Amino acid sequence: VDKVQNVIIWGNHSSTQFPDASHATVNGQPVPAAVNDDAWLNGVFLETIQKRGAAVIAARKMSSAMSAAKAAGDHMRDWWVGTKPGQWVSMGVVSDGSYGMPKDIVFSFPVHIKNGKYEIVQ
Repeated sequence: VDKVQNVIIWGNHSSTQFPDASHATVNGQPVPAAVNDDAWLNGVFLETIQKRGAAVIAARKMSSAMSAAKAAGDHMRDWWVGTKPGQWVSMGVVSDGSYGMPKDIVFSFPVHIKNGKYEIVQ
């Protein structure tokens, strides 16, 4: 998992999120080339990510709160430590109108972070 970088999660959560691996890399290789199966990336992969929360709840027979807590911790770490040059993370931030999204809504965008300040990747 630590070899995968720059996956973008657009949107909100669960079925309203859209995982985008088009700019992601694994071991430095572009994910689309490494997977070499666009149908899988746009089908099974997408659906698995969108249904992950419900699958965790079904498997554990309890809340997926630990997953949310882990994500919140990762989010704060990234905000505090920053991202490495050429890397980004998806973060829920107030829209500045990038990517055609309305201004002033909170939306998940790919961001670079440096010195506690984020910048939406363009």
